[in-house]
Amino acid sequence: MVLRRLSALAAAVALLLGGVLVAASPAQAAVRVLYYDASTAQEFASVVHQGAQIWNARVTNVRLDPVPAGRTPNIRVYADNGWPRAYVTSLGNGRWYMGREATSQGYYQPRIAAHEFGHLLGLPDRRTGLCGDLMSGSSAPVSCTNPNPNSAEIRQVDAAFAGSLATAGTYVWR
Repeated sequence: MVLRRLSALAAAVALLLGGVLVAASPAQAAVRVLYYDASTAQEFASVVHQGAQIWNARVTNVRLDPVPAGRTPNIRVYADNGWPRAYVTSLGNGRWYMGREATSQGYYQPRIAAHEFGHLLGLPDRRTGLCGDLMSGSSAPVSCTNPNPNSAEIRQVDAAFAGSLATAGTYVWR
């Protein structure tokens, strides 16, 4: 009874002050923010940001943001002349390379960026050959321009960041 009256009083005060009182849901976890550094991605910096935004538009439990000044990034992105590849130290942490070998062969750059971010988000290569599977990587044809994760990939990333699953490994775009 006392608790009910205190709740009603708190709601009334919030309304008088122009605010809204919202009850927190215990099932709703905070979004985990991962900071990435694209400063060494050279000519691919804008496509790195595009790859991050592709994920941000589709998942709810994690967000990829450019690293603010003075903060250590979770993810570092580099450019080199090899194949794109990722080195995952733990879920959401590591580095990946935007390899010019794949881009010079005509692979779609936003797809590469989203794919490599996918590794840092806990997804392995799946080599299905299907353009609709982001993690099929280079097994999909060069003509594939789909940079979006499919529903299963989205669910797997959201599930990984809802809990404490840790993933480590090396992934090479081949």
